[in-house]
Amino acid sequence: MPLTQKTIIIIGASSGIGRQVALQLSKQDNNLVILARREDLLSSLSEDIINNGSRCLPIAADALCSQQMEDAVELAINTFGIIDAALINVGDGPAFNMASTTANEVLHNMAINYNTLVYSLLPLIAAMKKQNYGLIAHTNSLAGFLGLPRQGPYSAAKAAGRMLMDTCRIELAQWNIKFLSLYPGFVATERVSDDGIPAPFEISEYSAARHIIHAMEKEKQDYLFPFSLRWLIRLARILPKPMVAAISKKMMF
Repeated sequence: MPLTQKTIIIIGASSGIGRQVALQLSKQDNNLVILARREDLLSSLSEDIINNGSRCLPIAADALCSQQMEDAVELAINTFGIIDAALINVGDGPAFNMASTTANEVLHNMAINYNTLVYSLLPLIAAMKKQNYGLIAHTNSLAGFLGLPRQGPYSAAKAAGRMLMDTCRIELAQWNIKFLSLYPGFVATERVSDDGIPAPFEISEYSAARHIIHAMEKEKQDYLFPFSLRWLIRLARILPKPMVAAISKKMMF
């Protein structure tokens, strides 16, 4: 599905990868619905999108609120009549140490990375069932395949999201709704610039956005990138766990 002259909603569009995806898609004559909490950043992005020749509907909303997400999807449908594709790009991965963190910190981080997916996913599914087609992409993480040091709650939430998307792919096939799980490695966003976590094979926001758009247009089911890390993750999933743990510890500390 070429992402040209389509209606696309990007949840988590105000900065980072989401913003880059919106900017690149705005050069392809699309209707873009951009959603995030920071209204000032959405307004600035909306101007850039319009200047690039696309239409834009900015919606200030919190992906941790189910009602706000339902309202946002309804507004998008009322404005453009349809949603061809969606990118759910919400998450946060601060460094955690399970020897010293609290239950509230763990659960809050998991809510940011998992609950936001659920609250976004359900209204999108309802809308696409009515139109009998659509594509829903979710920015997961390569951390969703491994329990990485200092990333435990984040890895756990991303693993849960991976399983949920796999289930949706099977159960919603009869409505021609397709699901894409995106698994980026380390991306040089402002959010992680000073988190203190090593970032081997790190790529730029622009490069990450190009990968995401490519995967959406090709309607992939799972897409791991960059390629250098893709094969390392696949190898890690078949190696003995003690060996993987030793390698992960060496890389992350």
